Amino acid sequence: MSMPSGMELLLIFGIIVLMFGSKKIPELAKGLGQGIKSFKKEMKSDEVEDATIKTAQTDAPKKVEPTGTAATTEAPKTTHQA
Repeated sequence: MSMPSGMELLLIFGIIVLMFGSKKIPELAKGLGQGIKSFKKEMKSDEVEDATIKTAQTDAPKKVEPTGTAATTEAPKTTHQA
């Protein structure tokens, strides 16, 4: 599928003007531009967030479990006699 020629673009633009009116077109273009800008901004922030998460996961210290004898930190249980 090829790009539309000059005459086809003129026809498409003419239909858009008839449908929306010449005063509404700048508002539509502005809204479209803001939408694209916000989409690109969110994509960049997602990429930065993903990179930060990956870095945090690889840089996090790993928990080392003691091997051999089991050391407990529980206090000894005592019984109270009344």
